[in-house]
Amino acid sequence: MGKLFGTDGIRGVANRDLTPELAFRIGRITAHLMGRSENNPEILVGRDTRLSGEMLEGSLIAGITSSGVTARLLGVVSTPAVAYLTRQRQAAAGVVISASHNPIEDNGLKIFNRQGVKLPEQLEEQIEGFYFDHTDKLPRPEGAAVGRAVHDREAVGDYLSHLRRAGTALSGLRL
Repeated sequence: MGKLFGTDGIRGVANRDLTPELAFRIGRITAHLMGRSENNPEILVGRDTRLSGEMLEGSLIAGITSSGVTARLLGVVSTPAVAYLTRQRQAAAGVVISASHNPIEDNGLKIFNRQGVKLPEQLEEQIEGFYFDHTDKLPRPEGAAVGRAVHDREAVGDYLSHLRRAGTALSGLRL
């Protein structure tokens, strides 16, 4: 079996290694595995400012919603914000589209579980198993059961409030 996940998620050159098709499939698989036991499941999606972020975000959202799960869009936020908000809002999962400090042509998908932490290796292997199966036998809800994409305009404010309450390390900084 191939290997998608590295040390910190799935990374590669956007539109070559990390394609919209890959993001779509990862969205479908993640929604199926992490949202199937939930009532009204949601997956939070955030991204950095890379040009390829919007392209990958659109594909990821299509994959998530095609599985009947709501994609809650956070917009441009930091990786720690996605982790915190996933835990705080009790989402089924969170995904940040970012390649951190890597060159601009790179991008990545980092998936968090409902506790806001990196996925265990066993779940990463399960996602890879579905991905490398090269068939898509996952359910495809129809009609009112299709997931929605919802822009969450309050999430960043909630995260900033959390940072202000977090302690004196940020005092004097403009947030």
